[in-house]
Amino acid sequence: MAENTDNQQSAPRPEFRMQKMFIKDLSFENPNAPEVYITQQKSEPKVELNLNLNHKKIDDDHFEVALQVYAKVSSKDDDKALFILEIEHAGIFLVKNIPAEHVEMVLGVDCPTLLFPFTRQIVSQITVDGGFSPFLMEPVNFMALFQNAKAKKEASPNN
Repeated sequence: MAENTDNQQSAPRPEFRMQKMFIKDLSFENPNAPEVYITQQKSEPKVELNLNLNHKKIDDDHFEVALQVYAKVSSKDDDKALFILEIEHAGIFLVKNIPAEHVEMVLGVDCPTLLFPFTRQIVSQITVDGGFSPFLMEPVNFMALFQNAKAKKEASPNN
């Protein structure tokens, strides 16, 4: 029994944490100001939203994970853009002593799950600062997205 505890103590402990968060790119366009503020909107605006996830290895223990958000909100009445927002929000994550077969899931699920609430808050605040109501992105289930992407990749004939 003493042998078993010695083996557990000598095995390196997995480490995972966000070390830094930062905005890589941010753009807010208000192409129809100031008219957009005095024109009465008769219906809910049309929203086009794209979310992408990228990651790259920095060194043996660190990865950069970035969420890219593109949002275009337009008037349904005349299709005029109310605002266009683009942000690339990233974090540096320590991923040390994690088994190789789990790293992909950590980068595709755990990292964006930690990062997203902060990205969502920045997007909300930028739209308020741009003169609009807060633009609140719906929560994202990164586990479901990861599993769907993995299933598509495995089902692909070019695998």
